[in-house]
Amino acid sequence: MAKAVLIIEDEPDANAILAQVVAQQGFDVFQTYSGRDGLAQARKQPPDLLLLDLMLPDVDGFEICETLRASRETNLIPIVMATALADTEHRVHGYRVGANCYVAKPYTREQILQAIDKALAWKQEIIHNHVEGEISFDVASEMQFLIEVNDILSSLFLLTPLDERSAARLRRALLEMGQNAIEWGNRSQVDKPVKITYRLQSDRVVLTIRDQGAGFTPDRIPHAARDEDPLGHIPVREVMGLREGGFGILITRGLVDEMKYNEAGNEVTIVQKFAARAMAAD
Repeated sequence: MAKAVLIIEDEPDANAILAQVVAQQGFDVFQTYSGRDGLAQARKQPPDLLLLDLMLPDVDGFEICETLRASRETNLIPIVMATALADTEHRVHGYRVGANCYVAKPYTREQILQAIDKALAWKQEIIHNHVEGEISFDVASEMQFLIEVNDILSSLFLLTPLDERSAARLRRALLEMGQNAIEWGNRSQVDKPVKITYRLQSDRVVLTIRDQGAGFTPDRIPHAARDEDPLGHIPVREVMGLREGGFGILITRGLVDEMKYNEAGNEVTIVQKFAARAMAAD
């Protein structure tokens, strides 16, 4: 049976080109031209693959991707973003919300096919290589980290009693802390990996993120947001020439059940507990 590919692309010519490319590979093609129509179609009948534009007239592609990743029914749809937004910021955002591959226009037929193969292989790996107990691995301090994180979190949906809301919050927390480890701990030095440890316990998921930096004292960062003064860091960042943000630690504390740093400040552990009703159901 042919695999079904859903295309969400509002530009008719680009939509037609993508449809032709995938049809030639033997896929069944379903074409939509707006974000709302595409999202509704993906929810009604999850496709085997989604080709997603970002600049849509109603709901943008980032929101569509994030919405699909937050639902058990659509979490494992392989998603390829094909867009004119070629800059690094949008590419990083795409991976953060759950894209498997990101292809910038003007793309070639070969680039699209390579991205499709990679995205489909990702789903097969998730299904057949279940994570159990504890697993640790190193990821380079670069954007690839975000792709690896998406793989882990997709496994969480399959292997734990976490409800969708809790899993989505844990996913966001891990992305925040992982990005901090890359940017601040390892200073984006590719040769310095970030170590992630995933533990599945009887009543919780425990994730530990460790960088190779000198560490810091979380409560004494002038350019970070604090509970008592969440906006005070903004003028400090302007003086230091840092990008907007600084809410990562504050946001993460509000997302998970527990969060703590080691004494050195270069390792953070975040915990998400299973809901009592989910455990009772097991």
